[in-house]
Amino acid sequence: MGLGTAILEVTAPLMEFFAPLMPGEFFPYFFTMEMFQRALLAAILVTIVAGFLGSFLLIRNLALIGDGLAHVSFGGVAVGIVLGSTSPLWYALVFSVTASIMIYELQSREILTGDASIAIFLTGMLAFGLVILRISGGGITTDIEGYLFGNLLLISENDLDLIAYICTISIVSLLFIHSPLLATTVDPLSARVQGLPVRGIGLIFSVITAAVVVSMVQVVGTLLVTALLVTPAATAQLVGRSFRNCLILTQIFGLSAVMLGLYFSAEMDTGSGSMIALVAATIFAVVAILQFVVIKKVMMPRDI
Repeated sequence: MGLGTAILEVTAPLMEFFAPLMPGEFFPYFFTMEMFQRALLAAILVTIVAGFLGSFLLIRNLALIGDGLAHVSFGGVAVGIVLGSTSPLWYALVFSVTASIMIYELQSREILTGDASIAIFLTGMLAFGLVILRISGGGITTDIEGYLFGNLLLISENDLDLIAYICTISIVSLLFIHSPLLATTVDPLSARVQGLPVRGIGLIFSVITAAVVVSMVQVVGTLLVTALLVTPAATAQLVGRSFRNCLILTQIFGLSAVMLGLYFSAEMDTGSGSMIALVAATIFAVVAILQFVVIKKVMMPRDI
């Protein structure tokens, strides 16, 4: 029994307890049927880790790296499918981790800027995946669309186990390197003077980012990873007063986007990944407008 299956066995009774309280005609199935329960558990695990990771990515000005690595992971998925793998996410993990290390090295050695290296890997590996699928004769099938745009119902027990392992290891690693990672992010030169292993921390963070991105592929798809990785964190930064406060708010916004996205996708029969992305963007827009209105009201001169 893998980690994901074990977590599901523990949480399934809790999901079934809340099922009668869930609105809608189809949404309660996410709390009662095993296939839907796997999807819900995977979405929650990924969202929690993505919230922590996204906050660090924003303050390190690496918001687009998630999108780039997601496209790289699609190349790995394509190779896995062509080779007949039952779990293409393992191939995506290898491709994504390798690309993240190369992007970090190119940037740290000042061979290329971060944006340029991300753009090269993004377009190159996405094109590689599409070409190899066309050559193999498979083309864009329903399964491929699930990896591109997200399809929670494609998550098997093996996929759930892999997602659970990635999320657990990633969150433990982030908690372990939290302080030095924040120090190297705010002032890398000062951190290097203090003897912190800036390069090692950067590499670990790059590998964690790559792994988390792969875990998100089946939840929101390679084309919509930024929706969960960056949008909730960006929303939190609009109203957060400290980094810790932003971390908490990111979890609230991220989980709200996932639950509402799953509800609307189930009731309106739309793609889960696209609906989650749309809800996350809508929450950002609402918070931004409210923030603007509040600031404008406070700064408006009062009549004497």
